[in-house]
Amino acid sequence: MNLDAALLEIIVCPDCHGQLAVDEAAEELVCTSCGLAYPVRDDIPVLLVDEARRPGGAAAAGPSEGSSAEPATDRPGEDG
Repeated sequence: MNLDAALLEIIVCPDCHGQLAVDEAAEELVCTSCGLAYPVRDDIPVLLVDEARRPGGAAAAGPSEGSSAEPATDRPGEDG
């Protein structure tokens, strides 16, 4: 990974604003506070909570957790 040192000084975890540590072996930036691991692809940090990995290996649940992907049902009395 080839990340600019100045960039690493200013970026923080988008979830908790903790410091990020470089994990060269996994090609990730790992938050020292909450533990989320953000991938680095083509030397570009992907700082999206939905793309982050939890320390246990599972993907992080973003703000859309619990929301349904199914379309809303029609309500009586409403014309659409």
